[in-house]
Amino acid sequence: MFDTGTTTFMILATSLVMLMTPGLAFFYGGLAGKRNILGIMIQTFVSLGITTILWIAIGYSLCFSGGEGGIIGNFDLAFLKGVAFNDIYGGPEGEFPTLIFVAYQMMFAIITPALITGAFINRVSFKAYLIFLVAWQIFVYYPFVHMVWGGGLLAEWGVLDFAGGIVVHATAGFAALASVFYVGKRRDRESRPNSIPLVAIGTALLWFGWYGFNAGSELSVNANTTLAFLNTDVAASFAAITWLIIEWSRERKPKFVGLLTGAVAGLATITPAAGFVPLWAAMVIGIIAGAVCYIAVQFKNKLGWDDALDVWGVHGVGGFIGTIMLGIFASSAIHGQAGAIEGDWGFFWKETISVFVAAIYAFLFTYLMLIIINLITPVKVDEISEETGLDEALHGERAYDSDGAL
Repeated sequence: MFDTGTTTFMILATSLVMLMTPGLAFFYGGLAGKRNILGIMIQTFVSLGITTILWIAIGYSLCFSGGEGGIIGNFDLAFLKGVAFNDIYGGPEGEFPTLIFVAYQMMFAIITPALITGAFINRVSFKAYLIFLVAWQIFVYYPFVHMVWGGGLLAEWGVLDFAGGIVVHATAGFAALASVFYVGKRRDRESRPNSIPLVAIGTALLWFGWYGFNAGSELSVNANTTLAFLNTDVAASFAAITWLIIEWSRERKPKFVGLLTGAVAGLATITPAAGFVPLWAAMVIGIIAGAVCYIAVQFKNKLGWDDALDVWGVHGVGGFIGTIMLGIFASSAIHGQAGAIEGDWGFFWKETISVFVAAIYAFLFTYLMLIIINLITPVKVDEISEETGLDEALHGERAYDSDGAL
């Protein structure tokens, strides 16, 4: 029998995660220059359509069908063949319909490649991005979902990732860095955010949706669910204030964008650990997230890497260090797995090695994939399109009515 409370909760959590994709579009759209608002937003919104089709066709099957102890699943559940509308997730002891689990995981698949787009804003053609969107999921995202959450290789090894430090943020963040290295720098790197209020709206939607992202990953309603919920908010808050204080002390002015970016860094960093660590650890993780991600962004700027919207510094580094923090702070009293602080250094090394492997693989494969895509269609837009802005050059639209002026 379905548990109506848990079923309702999972529907709500799925809806919250779906809301994160438009939230990401607003976040990136506000940070973009005024000539590239729609270009970055359509790259995010189109994932809602393309990824849904791909997920129903083969994605869910490759992630959660067969392949026990392996790298990828099989096609037994392609187009959800054999998944009845009234199947119970987890078998007779389950609490909600399997189709809700399909939808919930689909929302993760939708937002993960969209995270990457902020790194190469106003430099990549839409046609090349669509190929990238499909290929990256099949060859990067799906294998790591299967290995960590689908009973694959890393799961059998004992690796944990509550809501996507390895699977989502490390892979997307380091793929973003590879994209930056491949497409090179923007011609105009001085463009300012066109709408900081839009960035604030995007941050609010991301923060709100992240409760479903993390708390929903418990796939049940219990004490761990509420802990993951509170840990999410606490880490984001501590990270936001840490970033604000550091930036304020360095630049002598409190920056709103810095506060918002720090919150997202905290959300990304707590994600792998949200349901595995005590509340005090979430505070520590938030402080570390705000400081380390800020340093990563400054390091990136110093080296001249043109990660336009700091995808690597926030999501890549956040997911990376969050996974390592999980290896340190995991509590056996919460979910049965102790971390290094309780004496289980083996688990710490499993988490550390796994996130290193994920980051390296995502970086190398993404770079190689872009080379191959470029043989099919140019990845980078021409100089005229970049100067004009992708909104007008590629999409023939403008975000704001400006009486003919760009």
